[in-house]
Amino acid sequence: MTPEQRDPAVPTATYRLQLQPGFPFGAAADAVPYVASLGVSHLHLSPVLEAVPGSPHGYDVVDHARVREELGGEEGLRELARTAREHGLGLIVDIVPNHMAMSPRHNRALWEVLREGPASPYARWFDIDWEAGGGQVLLPVLGGPFGEEAGRLEADGDVLRYYDHAFPLREGTAGLPLPRLLDAQWYRPAWWRLARTELNYRRFFSISELIGVRVEDPEVFDATHGKILELLREGVIDGLRVDHPDGLADPDGYLRRLHEATGGRWTVVEKILSDGEPLPPSWPVAGTTGYDALRHVDGLFTDPAGFGELLGGYRRFAAPQTDRGGDWDATVRRAAYKVLTHELATEVDRLTRVTSRLCAAAPEPALRDRAPWALRTALQELLVRLEVYRPYSSVDAAGVVTEEAADGARLAFAVPEEAGAVDVVRDLVLGRYGDGPEYVEFRTRFAQTASALRAKSVEDTAFYRYVPLLSVTEVGGNPGDPAVSPERFHAYCARVQRDWPSTGTVVSTHDTKRSADVRAALHVLTECPERWADVLAEVTRGGGGAPDAQLAWAAWQTVFGLGPAQDAEERVRGALLKHVREAGLYTSWTEQEPPYEEAVERFVAEGPCGVPGERVAAFRASLEPHIRANAWGAALVHLTMPGVPDVYQGTEHEYRALVDPDNRRTVRLGGDGSGKEAVTRAALRLRARRPAAFGDTASYAPLTAEGPAAAHCLAFARSGEVLTAVTRLSLRLAEAGGWRGTRLALPAGRWADVLEPGREFGGHAPLEELFERSPVALLERIPD
Repeated sequence: MTPEQRDPAVPTATYRLQLQPGFPFGAAADAVPYVASLGVSHLHLSPVLEAVPGSPHGYDVVDHARVREELGGEEGLRELARTAREHGLGLIVDIVPNHMAMSPRHNRALWEVLREGPASPYARWFDIDWEAGGGQVLLPVLGGPFGEEAGRLEADGDVLRYYDHAFPLREGTAGLPLPRLLDAQWYRPAWWRLARTELNYRRFFSISELIGVRVEDPEVFDATHGKILELLREGVIDGLRVDHPDGLADPDGYLRRLHEATGGRWTVVEKILSDGEPLPPSWPVAGTTGYDALRHVDGLFTDPAGFGELLGGYRRFAAPQTDRGGDWDATVRRAAYKVLTHELATEVDRLTRVTSRLCAAAPEPALRDRAPWALRTALQELLVRLEVYRPYSSVDAAGVVTEEAADGARLAFAVPEEAGAVDVVRDLVLGRYGDGPEYVEFRTRFAQTASALRAKSVEDTAFYRYVPLLSVTEVGGNPGDPAVSPERFHAYCARVQRDWPSTGTVVSTHDTKRSADVRAALHVLTECPERWADVLAEVTRGGGGAPDAQLAWAAWQTVFGLGPAQDAEERVRGALLKHVREAGLYTSWTEQEPPYEEAVERFVAEGPCGVPGERVAAFRASLEPHIRANAWGAALVHLTMPGVPDVYQGTEHEYRALVDPDNRRTVRLGGDGSGKEAVTRAALRLRARRPAAFGDTASYAPLTAEGPAAAHCLAFARSGEVLTAVTRLSLRLAEAGGWRGTRLALPAGRWADVLEPGREFGGHAPLEELFERSPVALLERIPD
């Protein structure tokens, strides 16, 4: 069959590679022939600009003007591009506009700001509140209170040193005695714990090692995007993935400027859409990076009734408090309060200062006489009630900061008149008092704080507290209602094909807390909750030694999902220590509880990774056909649904990984002859051969099976030329007696089996026959 011509500007599929010093451009170039053989059109590279030496991910950029030397430098990237072109591949690159590394000795722009202060030409680059720091930037680098660490600070010429930290000395201050020397600087080295309440620069969530960049300033945009735009103009790279746009002051304006600067190159944004939230329609991008697709694909393989039973079993087993893991919405709300008063306390302080200053100077009488404590309370009560990440200038904020949220926020006030602060704050968010600079600053700070709050309270806290089913606590997911019916999935795909046909789609990434194949195994538990309860009762007979029951439930699911693996105990231990620290119920990253963490490590070794774990392994092995059905089904749906699929490194075959850094390990690239690899290759090559069937002008048509087991088949056609059919909830299907004569009405014509060449179907295909050799089917229409 003659291949169709494709538009090289839009990928047919991408393959994500995690670059790091141990896997540089040269290694990526060596992998090009293999990756090209899969059928993708583009390599998708993690950040390529200069980063902190040794960085395993590259998101801590220190110089936007240089390609990272540890990866092979600009020549290495250009050579990779040449090799990729020779094999028919383009390059998509991940960019990080929101922040840079707070590492002065590596970040020259930041070094100059610390040396010259607000007068530095680089001062406009960074989001620093100089007034709040009394004219100094707080640097939370000291290992203890200043009095204990002062003796370790040493002036060395025109540099101040502290262990491996180095900071520039302000001109003319080198000879001063230490106390006066420090007072004379544009920065203040301080105990790292002060960052929570005293930090005066915007950071990435609560990570003080990353400082916010003001790309809303055209000069800063030009300086931080010059190299990337040069590489685009010269054809070295072809498109972009934009990391964390929600942290920006003005995502709408940034994306318009980027679109103009790139000439409209294919660009996707890492925008996490909450369940039911649309992408702002005015954004000039191809779409998101695809976490919304992940949620819908995963939901297909989650049994709603079984999830309810599993939830009940979890509550009986772990007995979590309602707002500490027992109920999803209550858990999110409590986590949000905790994050606002702890991890994001300094951000809330800054937002409160901005609001108080605005109200005190406002000409509108309604804004006057608002006590700072009342404004802070109103801000917090509204923020914890947001159900999306943030408002945008191009979207009506009334749908984000709703009247319902305001009603709830008012209940925090005993005096009704003081509750008027809620209306003041909401009206300011909605822009009802104008668009002067002070009002824009307020809306900007509110939106940025909201984004950080949602990420920290949901992704990094509630996901680790509410654990009835670990596979649904995924970025962009809705753990309170995780199942997706075929009808809902089809409606989602129809919207994507209509509105964002070139959006990105994913099922595994460098940020997913569990890879798709681990989640595929865990989904099966919703089909056998009673059997899972029996297994748990057996392995925990006698107490099991777990330090708490919520951890135990999560730990047993972790080893079930991971399955047999090399270095399993080390990997499970690392994942569970991260789990309990993120949950923050008994230990945390900043207030670690050694006895509890030691108990976690003992439990992992003696329980899930010890002899009792063998029972879980045997149970998992007995469910292998159904795990495989979920894994292959998710893979095929992902690769043929609307959008541009991104295949994460190594996931073309079975890939079982836990939360980072486990999912960022270097993987062996190469074929293994597995069934999943065969499905992946067939689908990707079909996309490459028939791009029009999947592209912007393609169509999406749901197909419905007929018969007693119709609900267990998910099927759709693309442009009347390609047909996908997968088995869902296969364990329930088997228990009910199989397909029992259920048939799938195919569109007109004869259809060739792409996975099993030589087989053809037409009319009403019996599903026993269609799925005779595999739980999934991929068909291509035979030309008349």
